[in-house]
Parts: sequence; C-alpha cells; structure tokens
Amino acid sequence: LPDGKRIIVSSHDGSFRVMDLETGTQVGEEWEDKDQEAEIIALSPDGKKVASGGLGGAVKLWNVDTGKVIKTWTGHTEDVNSVSWSPDGGRVVSGSNNGTFRVWDVQSGKTILGPINTGEIVRAVCYSPDAKMIAGIIMDGLKIWNANSGELLKTFEELLGYLAWTSDGKTLIPKVDRDLCKNNVNEISVSPNDRILATTPSLEKTTQLWDLDTFQSIGTPLHHQGYVRSPTFSVDGKFLLTCCFDDHIYTWD
Repeated sequence: LPDGKRIIVSSHDGSFRVMDLETGTQVGEEWEDKDQEAEIIALSPDGKKVASGGLGGAVKLWNVDTGKVIKTWTGHTEDVNSVSWSPDGGRVVSGSNNGTFRVWDVQSGKTILGPINTGEIVRAVCYSPDAKMIAGIIMDGLKIWNANSGELLKTFEELLGYLAWTSDGKTLIPKVDRDLCKNNVNEISVSPNDRILATTPSLEKTTQLWDLDTFQSIGTPLHHQGYVRSPTFSVDGKFLLTCCFDDHIYTWD
C-alpha cells in the first residue's frame, strides 16, 4: 500500500489479507469472495481500490478501507488471468483465457474498448506508464496495442511470461533470457528507480536480483523454503517482497 507499511495478499481460497510489514500480522478481517476464486489482484494508483480477477470471468473492485466488493464487471466468458490499472486510475484492462482483453471505465463499469480478440489465451496485460499502449503476453508471443483504438502496433514472437514496464515507458521487459537463468522465469518485478530487476525462476526456490544497466546478477540468489511467486518492490524500493507456495511471505532488505 502507498504508506509502505502494509501489503495486500491474495490466496487460492479466494480471500485477501492486509498484512503489517513490520509485525507480519494480519490487519483486520479477511476479504472474502464467496462467488469467485480470485487469483490475481492489482492495486489502484491511489491505493484506495483493488481490482481482482480469476475463475469465472468476472472482474471485481474492492474498497481497501472496508475490504468489500464495490463493483462487479462481467463480460469475459472464461477465467481472467491478468488485470492492470491505467496510470490515472480511470481504467482497468483485463485479459482472459477466451483470448480477449477488455478495457473497463472505472466510474461507469462499462467496457470502453473491446473485447479485443488476440487469437490466443491472454496470460498477462498491462498499461504503459504514459497510458498510450497496452502490452499483452499471449501463448505465441508479445503484442502491443494502441490503448485508445485497440489497433495492433507490434508483435514479438516466442516471448512468454509476465510483463514489467520501466517507469519512462521506453522499455518493456516480458521475460529474462534463458542465458541468465537455468530455468524459465516465472515472474518478474522492476524496482521503482528502474535499476534492479527481480526474477523468480520456475522449478527453483529462489529469487535473483539483476542490475538492469549491466544485466549482471547482484549477489547470491535469495533462498526460500518453497517455490516462489509474486516478487514485488516496496514503493520506496527499499524492500522486496516474495510469496511462496508454503504460505509464507518474505521481506528482503
């Protein structure tokens, strides 16, 4: 969260929890989604709302203060794999197993772009920092669209995984080359100052930090007890958070 003291984590049982970073304890009650198992979440730029997606195809908005669903958007016919906010917080883009992505107007809840048919399962979508483009990872590569018209601008083949833009909007990182890691990269995160990349290789219980200027590894891998997911930098870039399949959350200095 923007205060740098709390985080929101999602669980495979469809619940969310707000955790205190200093004490490691849960803050308040669990947020429960009885109608849908939420698998992915994204915090709004102002830190007041959370967008979630998952099994069933609905996209939901949550109030951070109350932990309650305030809006439910329907339109996807299959599971939602990714949600991302526009930089101004006025729109949310969601990608689905049915091969489409949609852009939602947060105020009205209406689809204002799409459904855009990508032709393949949409694994990840995200806005560029200037909100002019939407990048999407599909099963056969990476595509970039005009965020206002939906026009396909560029296609890159054989790039799979998760997405991260640098803050200047000039560089999009869809994965790390296999030369850097023994196994395929599962998820990535870029530090707020665009200097450090965190990667979580699949089939490894580690997270590795990389210098984005030199593409050299920084120190030794960060070891965990279980397989790692969701590396995330704190707002000030001083901490890295990682989640594991053993139900633990790690905070790294």
